[in-house]
Amino acid sequence: MESAGELVAFPLLTTPIESNYRTCTIPYRFPSDNPKKPTPTELSWIDLFLSSIPSFRKRAESDDTVPDAPARAEKFALRYAEILEDLKKDPESHGGPPDCILLCQLREQVLRELGFRDIFKKVKDEENAKAISLFEDVVRLNDAIEDVSKRVENLVRGIFAGNIFDLGSAKLAELFSKDGISFLASCQNLVPRPWVVDDLDAFIAKWSRKAWKKAVIFVDNSGADIILGILPFARELLHCGTQVVLAANDLPSINDVTYPELIEIVSKLKDDHGKLVGVDTSNLFIANSGNDLPVIDLTRISQELAYLASGADLVILEGMGRGIETNLYAQFECDSLKIGMVKHPEVAQFLGGRLYDCVFKYNEVLG
Repeated sequence: MESAGELVAFPLLTTPIESNYRTCTIPYRFPSDNPKKPTPTELSWIDLFLSSIPSFRKRAESDDTVPDAPARAEKFALRYAEILEDLKKDPESHGGPPDCILLCQLREQVLRELGFRDIFKKVKDEENAKAISLFEDVVRLNDAIEDVSKRVENLVRGIFAGNIFDLGSAKLAELFSKDGISFLASCQNLVPRPWVVDDLDAFIAKWSRKAWKKAVIFVDNSGADIILGILPFARELLHCGTQVVLAANDLPSINDVTYPELIEIVSKLKDDHGKLVGVDTSNLFIANSGNDLPVIDLTRISQELAYLASGADLVILEGMGRGIETNLYAQFECDSLKIGMVKHPEVAQFLGGRLYDCVFKYNEVLG
Protein backbone atom coordinates (compact mmCIF):
# COMPACT_ATOMS: atom_id res chain seq x y z
CA MET A 1 0.00 0.00 0.00
CA GLU A 2 3.00 2.29 0.07
CA SER A 3 5.19 3.98 -2.48
CA ALA A 4 8.44 2.25 -3.34
CA GLY A 5 11.27 3.43 -1.15
CA GLU A 6 11.54 4.42 2.47
CA LEU A 7 9.11 7.06 3.71
CA VAL A 8 10.55 9.95 5.71
CA ALA A 9 9.32 12.90 7.77
CA PHE A 10 8.38 16.07 5.89
CA PRO A 11 11.47 18.26 6.44
CA LEU A 12 9.57 21.51 7.08
CA LEU A 13 7.49 20.00 9.86
CA THR A 14 8.66 21.35 13.21
CA THR A 15 10.60 18.46 14.75
CA PRO A 16 7.80 16.00 15.55
CA ILE A 17 9.07 15.12 19.03
CA GLU A 18 9.46 18.77 20.01
CA SER A 19 6.12 19.92 18.60
CA ASN A 20 4.16 16.84 19.77
CA TYR A 21 2.97 16.37 16.19
CA ARG A 22 -0.36 14.60 16.19
CA THR A 23 -1.63 13.62 12.77
CA CYS A 24 -5.36 13.51 13.53
CA THR A 25 -6.95 16.82 14.46
CA ILE A 26 -9.90 15.49 16.45
CA PRO A 27 -9.05 13.70 19.73
CA TYR A 28 -10.85 10.37 19.40
CA ARG A 29 -9.94 9.18 22.89
CA PHE A 30 -7.99 10.21 25.98
CA PRO A 31 -5.62 8.20 28.23
CA SER A 32 -8.37 7.85 30.81
CA ASP A 33 -10.75 6.11 28.34
CA ASN A 34 -11.32 2.38 28.63
CA PRO A 35 -9.16 0.75 25.88
CA LYS A 36 -11.74 -2.01 25.41
CA LYS A 37 -14.71 0.33 24.98
CA PRO A 38 -15.20 2.68 22.01
CA THR A 39 -15.57 6.36 22.82
CA PRO A 40 -18.60 8.35 21.57
CA THR A 41 -16.30 10.09 19.07
CA GLU A 42 -14.97 6.79 17.75
CA LEU A 43 -18.51 5.46 17.39
CA SER A 44 -19.67 8.51 15.46
CA TRP A 45 -16.75 8.18 13.03
CA ILE A 46 -17.29 4.45 12.58
CA ASP A 47 -20.92 5.25 11.72
CA LEU A 48 -19.74 7.92 9.27
CA PHE A 49 -17.64 5.35 7.42
CA LEU A 50 -20.48 2.82 7.56
CA SER A 51 -22.74 5.36 5.84
CA SER A 52 -20.25 5.70 2.99
CA ILE A 53 -20.26 1.99 2.12
CA PRO A 54 -23.23 2.10 -0.33
CA SER A 55 -21.61 4.79 -2.49
CA PHE A 56 -18.28 2.91 -2.54
CA ARG A 57 -20.08 -0.33 -3.36
CA LYS A 58 -21.89 1.36 -6.25
CA ARG A 59 -18.59 2.64 -7.70
CA ALA A 60 -16.96 -0.76 -7.26
CA GLU A 61 -19.85 -2.56 -9.00
CA SER A 62 -19.33 -0.46 -12.13
CA ASP A 63 -15.54 -0.96 -12.30
CA ASP A 64 -15.24 -2.79 -15.63
CA THR A 65 -11.49 -3.38 -15.12
CA VAL A 66 -12.25 -5.96 -12.40
CA PRO A 67 -13.70 -9.40 -13.27
CA ASP A 68 -16.93 -10.19 -11.39
CA ALA A 69 -17.02 -6.60 -10.08
CA PRO A 70 -20.61 -6.79 -8.68
CA ALA A 71 -19.84 -9.91 -6.65
CA ARG A 72 -16.55 -8.48 -5.41
CA ALA A 73 -18.26 -5.17 -4.56
CA GLU A 74 -20.74 -7.12 -2.44
CA LYS A 75 -17.83 -8.83 -0.67
CA PHE A 76 -16.21 -5.43 -0.06
CA ALA A 77 -19.40 -4.03 1.48
CA LEU A 78 -19.88 -7.03 3.76
CA ARG A 79 -16.23 -7.33 4.80
CA TYR A 80 -15.69 -3.64 5.50
CA ALA A 81 -18.99 -3.37 7.41
CA GLU A 82 -17.94 -6.41 9.46
CA ILE A 83 -14.61 -4.76 10.31
CA LEU A 84 -16.36 -1.57 11.39
CA GLU A 85 -18.80 -3.53 13.57
CA ASP A 86 -15.81 -5.35 15.12
CA LEU A 87 -14.30 -1.98 16.02
CA LYS A 88 -17.54 -1.01 17.74
CA LYS A 89 -17.24 -4.08 19.95
CA ASP A 90 -13.49 -3.86 20.50
CA PRO A 91 -11.70 -0.65 19.45
CA GLU A 92 -8.34 -2.41 19.61
CA SER A 93 -9.29 -5.00 16.97
CA HIS A 94 -7.91 -4.48 13.45
CA GLY A 95 -4.99 -2.37 14.64
CA GLY A 96 -7.14 0.14 16.57
CA PRO A 97 -8.15 2.23 18.35
CA PRO A 98 -9.80 3.75 15.26
CA ASP A 99 -9.22 7.22 13.90
CA CYS A 100 -9.75 8.66 10.42
CA ILE A 101 -6.40 7.32 9.21
CA LEU A 102 -7.05 3.73 10.32
CA LEU A 103 -10.63 3.77 9.00
CA CYS A 104 -9.37 4.94 5.59
CA GLN A 105 -6.52 2.41 5.61
CA LEU A 106 -8.86 -0.48 6.34
CA ARG A 107 -11.26 0.57 3.57
CA GLU A 108 -8.46 0.79 1.00
CA GLN A 109 -6.99 -2.51 2.19
CA VAL A 110 -10.26 -4.37 1.65
CA LEU A 111 -10.78 -2.80 -1.79
CA ARG A 112 -7.26 -3.67 -2.93
CA GLU A 113 -7.41 -7.21 -1.57
CA LEU A 114 -10.51 -7.76 -3.73
CA GLY A 115 -8.76 -6.44 -6.84
CA PHE A 116 -10.16 -2.90 -6.90
CA ARG A 117 -7.35 -0.46 -7.64
CA ASP A 118 -9.20 2.71 -8.65
CA ILE A 119 -13.00 2.50 -8.47
CA PHE A 120 -13.38 6.24 -9.12
CA LYS A 121 -11.21 6.24 -12.28
CA LYS A 122 -14.07 6.67 -14.75
CA VAL A 123 -15.69 9.60 -12.94
CA LYS A 124 -12.26 11.21 -12.38
CA ASP A 125 -11.49 11.05 -16.10
CA GLU A 126 -14.89 12.51 -16.97
CA GLU A 127 -14.57 15.37 -14.50
CA ASN A 128 -10.98 16.11 -15.51
CA ALA A 129 -12.07 16.43 -19.15
CA LYS A 130 -14.90 18.82 -18.22
CA ALA A 131 -12.64 20.94 -16.01
CA ILE A 132 -9.84 21.09 -18.61
CA SER A 133 -12.34 22.56 -21.08
CA LEU A 134 -13.18 25.32 -18.58
CA PHE A 135 -9.64 26.07 -17.36
CA GLU A 136 -8.77 28.93 -19.71
CA ASP A 137 -12.08 30.73 -19.11
CA VAL A 138 -11.65 30.50 -15.33
CA VAL A 139 -8.06 31.78 -15.55
CA ARG A 140 -9.04 34.71 -17.79
CA LEU A 141 -11.84 35.71 -15.41
CA ASN A 142 -9.27 35.79 -12.59
CA ASP A 143 -6.75 37.72 -14.70
CA ALA A 144 -9.38 40.37 -15.43
CA ILE A 145 -9.56 41.30 -11.72
CA GLU A 146 -7.03 44.14 -11.43
CA ASP A 147 -7.09 44.56 -7.64
CA VAL A 148 -4.59 42.05 -6.19
CA SER A 149 -6.55 41.50 -2.97
CA LYS A 150 -9.78 40.79 -4.84
CA ARG A 151 -8.00 38.55 -7.32
CA VAL A 152 -6.40 36.43 -4.57
CA GLU A 153 -9.74 36.17 -2.75
CA ASN A 154 -11.37 35.05 -5.99
CA LEU A 155 -8.68 32.40 -6.46
CA VAL A 156 -9.23 31.19 -2.88
CA ARG A 157 -12.98 30.99 -3.48
CA GLY A 158 -12.19 28.89 -6.54
CA ILE A 159 -10.28 26.43 -4.36
CA PHE A 160 -13.25 26.10 -2.02
CA ALA A 161 -15.69 25.71 -4.93
CA GLY A 162 -13.53 23.05 -6.54
CA ASN A 163 -13.08 21.24 -3.25
CA ILE A 164 -16.80 20.44 -3.16
CA PHE A 165 -16.14 17.69 -5.73
CA ASP A 166 -15.43 15.06 -3.08
CA LEU A 167 -16.91 11.60 -3.53
CA GLY A 168 -15.63 10.50 -0.12
CA SER A 169 -18.53 12.40 1.42
CA ALA A 170 -21.68 10.26 1.27
CA LYS A 171 -23.97 13.32 0.96
CA LEU A 172 -21.88 14.93 -1.77
CA ALA A 173 -21.52 11.63 -3.62
CA GLU A 174 -25.33 11.33 -3.67
CA LEU A 175 -25.73 14.94 -4.82
CA PHE A 176 -23.11 14.50 -7.52
CA SER A 177 -24.71 11.34 -8.90
CA LYS A 178 -28.05 13.15 -9.19
CA ASP A 179 -27.17 16.61 -10.45
CA GLY A 180 -23.45 17.00 -10.95
CA ILE A 181 -21.81 20.06 -9.39
CA SER A 182 -21.41 23.41 -11.13
CA PHE A 183 -18.10 25.12 -10.43
CA LEU A 184 -19.25 28.71 -11.02
CA ALA A 185 -22.46 28.19 -9.05
CA SER A 186 -20.39 26.74 -6.21
CA CYS A 187 -18.16 29.85 -6.22
CA GLN A 188 -21.22 32.05 -5.82
CA ASN A 189 -22.89 29.91 -3.18
CA LEU A 190 -20.09 29.55 -0.63
CA VAL A 191 -21.08 30.29 2.94
CA PRO A 192 -20.45 33.99 3.62
CA ARG A 193 -17.39 35.24 5.47
CA PRO A 194 -16.30 35.20 8.18
CA TRP A 195 -15.72 31.48 7.76
CA VAL A 196 -15.29 29.14 10.74
CA VAL A 197 -11.51 29.73 10.48
CA ASP A 198 -10.75 32.85 8.46
CA ASP A 199 -7.20 34.21 8.18
CA LEU A 200 -7.63 35.30 4.56
CA ASP A 201 -6.88 38.99 5.15
CA ALA A 202 -3.52 38.21 6.77
CA PHE A 203 -2.66 35.84 3.92
CA ILE A 204 -3.53 38.43 1.27
CA ALA A 205 -1.40 41.04 3.08
CA LYS A 206 1.60 38.68 2.94
CA TRP A 207 0.87 37.73 -0.68
CA SER A 208 0.89 41.37 -1.76
CA ARG A 209 4.53 41.63 -0.64
CA LYS A 210 5.48 38.72 -2.97
CA ALA A 211 7.11 37.19 0.08
CA TRP A 212 7.34 33.50 -0.88
CA LYS A 213 10.15 32.05 -2.96
CA LYS A 214 8.92 28.43 -2.91
CA ALA A 215 5.55 26.90 -2.06
CA VAL A 216 4.68 23.24 -1.52
CA ILE A 217 1.01 22.41 -2.08
CA PHE A 218 -0.45 19.06 -0.99
CA VAL A 219 -3.33 18.69 -3.46
CA ASP A 220 -6.64 16.89 -3.03
CA ASN A 221 -9.33 15.92 -5.54
CA SER A 222 -9.46 15.42 -9.30
CA GLY A 223 -11.71 17.47 -11.56
CA ALA A 224 -12.68 21.01 -10.62
CA ASP A 225 -10.65 20.89 -7.40
CA ILE A 226 -7.20 20.51 -8.93
CA ILE A 227 -7.91 22.04 -12.38
CA LEU A 228 -10.17 25.01 -11.61
CA GLY A 229 -9.16 25.58 -7.99
CA ILE A 230 -5.53 24.74 -7.28
CA LEU A 231 -3.93 25.20 -10.71
CA PRO A 232 -5.18 28.78 -11.27
CA PHE A 233 -3.95 29.56 -7.73
CA ALA A 234 -0.57 27.90 -8.43
CA ARG A 235 -0.36 29.74 -11.76
CA GLU A 236 -0.77 33.06 -9.95
CA LEU A 237 2.04 32.13 -7.55
CA LEU A 238 4.25 31.27 -10.54
CA HIS A 239 3.36 34.63 -12.09
CA CYS A 240 4.57 36.30 -8.87
CA GLY A 241 7.92 34.52 -9.16
CA THR A 242 7.25 31.73 -6.64
CA GLN A 243 8.53 28.24 -7.34
CA VAL A 244 5.66 25.78 -6.85
CA VAL A 245 5.78 22.08 -5.92
CA LEU A 246 2.50 20.18 -6.24
CA ALA A 247 2.45 17.00 -4.15
CA ALA A 248 -0.07 14.34 -5.24
CA ASN A 249 -0.90 10.83 -4.03
CA ASP A 250 1.15 7.85 -5.11
CA LEU A 251 -1.84 5.48 -5.31
CA PRO A 252 -5.55 6.10 -6.00
CA SER A 253 -7.88 6.78 -3.09
CA ILE A 254 -11.47 7.99 -3.52
CA ASN A 255 -11.40 10.68 -6.25
CA ASP A 256 -8.08 12.19 -5.16
CA VAL A 257 -5.78 13.09 -8.03
CA THR A 258 -2.71 10.87 -8.31
CA TYR A 259 0.84 11.77 -9.31
CA PRO A 260 0.60 10.22 -12.82
CA GLU A 261 -2.82 11.83 -13.37
CA LEU A 262 -1.54 15.26 -12.34
CA ILE A 263 1.40 15.03 -14.75
CA GLU A 264 -1.04 14.21 -17.54
CA ILE A 265 -3.43 17.04 -16.58
CA VAL A 266 -0.71 19.69 -16.53
CA SER A 267 0.70 18.48 -19.86
CA LYS A 268 -2.76 18.86 -21.43
CA LEU A 269 -3.15 22.39 -20.06
CA LYS A 270 0.24 23.66 -21.23
CA ASP A 271 0.54 25.26 -24.65
CA ASP A 272 3.24 24.46 -27.23
CA HIS A 273 5.65 26.76 -25.39
CA GLY A 274 5.13 25.06 -22.02
CA LYS A 275 3.02 27.88 -20.62
CA LEU A 276 -0.22 27.90 -18.63
CA VAL A 277 -2.27 30.58 -20.39
CA GLY A 278 0.77 32.79 -20.86
CA VAL A 279 2.56 31.99 -17.58
CA ASP A 280 5.90 30.16 -17.70
CA THR A 281 5.92 26.79 -15.93
CA SER A 282 9.66 26.18 -15.64
CA ASN A 283 9.31 26.70 -11.88
CA LEU A 284 6.41 24.24 -11.53
CA PHE A 285 7.30 20.81 -10.15
CA ILE A 286 5.04 17.79 -9.59
CA ALA A 287 5.99 15.39 -6.81
CA ASN A 288 4.84 11.97 -5.69
CA SER A 289 3.92 12.44 -2.01
CA GLY A 290 4.24 8.72 -1.24
CA ASN A 291 0.73 8.79 0.24
CA ASP A 292 -2.15 6.45 -0.61
CA LEU A 293 -5.00 7.84 1.50
CA PRO A 294 -7.29 10.93 1.48
CA VAL A 295 -5.65 11.90 4.79
CA ILE A 296 -1.90 12.20 5.37
CA ASP A 297 0.65 11.52 8.10
CA LEU A 298 3.45 14.03 7.51
CA THR A 299 6.01 11.79 9.18
CA ARG A 300 5.56 9.40 6.21
CA ILE A 301 6.20 11.12 2.87
CA SER A 302 8.38 10.22 -0.10
CA GLN A 303 12.08 11.07 -0.22
CA GLU A 304 11.42 12.74 -3.58
CA LEU A 305 9.01 15.21 -1.99
CA ALA A 306 11.33 15.77 0.98
CA TYR A 307 14.08 16.75 -1.46
CA LEU A 308 11.88 19.04 -3.57
CA ALA A 309 10.45 20.74 -0.45
CA SER A 310 13.88 21.84 0.77
CA GLY A 311 14.00 25.60 1.24
CA ALA A 312 10.27 26.19 0.83
CA ASP A 313 8.84 29.12 2.77
CA LEU A 314 5.15 28.27 2.34
CA VAL A 315 3.38 24.92 2.88
CA ILE A 316 -0.25 24.49 1.84
CA LEU A 317 -2.39 21.51 2.83
CA GLU A 318 -5.57 21.52 0.77
CA GLY A 319 -8.76 19.61 1.38
CA MET A 320 -10.68 18.34 4.36
CA GLY A 321 -8.65 15.14 4.69
CA ARG A 322 -5.13 16.60 4.55
CA GLY A 323 -5.75 20.05 6.01
CA ILE A 324 -8.64 19.71 8.48
CA GLU A 325 -9.19 16.10 9.63
CA THR A 326 -5.43 15.71 9.76
CA ASN A 327 -2.77 18.41 10.24
CA LEU A 328 -4.99 21.37 11.12
CA TYR A 329 -2.73 22.08 14.10
CA ALA A 330 0.53 20.86 12.53
CA GLN A 331 3.38 23.34 13.01
CA PHE A 332 5.97 24.16 10.38
CA GLU A 333 9.27 25.98 10.25
CA CYS A 334 7.81 28.28 7.59
CA ASP A 335 4.48 29.91 6.75
CA SER A 336 1.63 27.43 6.38
CA LEU A 337 -1.92 27.38 5.09
CA LYS A 338 -4.59 24.77 5.75
CA ILE A 339 -7.52 25.26 3.38
CA GLY A 340 -10.59 23.13 2.84
CA MET A 341 -14.33 22.81 3.04
CA VAL A 342 -16.09 21.10 5.97
CA LYS A 343 -18.14 18.24 4.51
CA HIS A 344 -18.82 16.04 7.54
CA PRO A 345 -21.20 17.13 10.35
CA GLU A 346 -18.77 15.63 12.89
CA VAL A 347 -16.02 18.00 11.72
CA ALA A 348 -18.36 20.99 11.67
CA GLN A 349 -19.42 20.24 15.24
CA PHE A 350 -15.80 19.92 16.41
CA LEU A 351 -14.88 23.27 14.83
CA GLY A 352 -18.05 25.02 15.97
CA GLY A 353 -18.99 25.84 12.39
CA ARG A 354 -21.56 24.95 9.76
CA LEU A 355 -21.67 22.07 7.29
CA TYR A 356 -19.94 23.27 4.08
CA ASP A 357 -18.24 26.02 6.05
CA CYS A 358 -14.76 27.03 4.92
CA VAL A 359 -11.47 26.70 6.80
CA PHE A 360 -8.67 29.07 5.90
CA LYS A 361 -6.03 28.72 8.60
CA TYR A 362 -2.89 30.72 7.87
CA ASN A 363 0.12 30.73 10.18
CA GLU A 364 2.93 33.18 9.52
CA VAL A 365 6.37 32.39 10.92
CA LEU A 366 7.96 35.70 11.84
CA GLY A 367 11.64 36.28 11.28
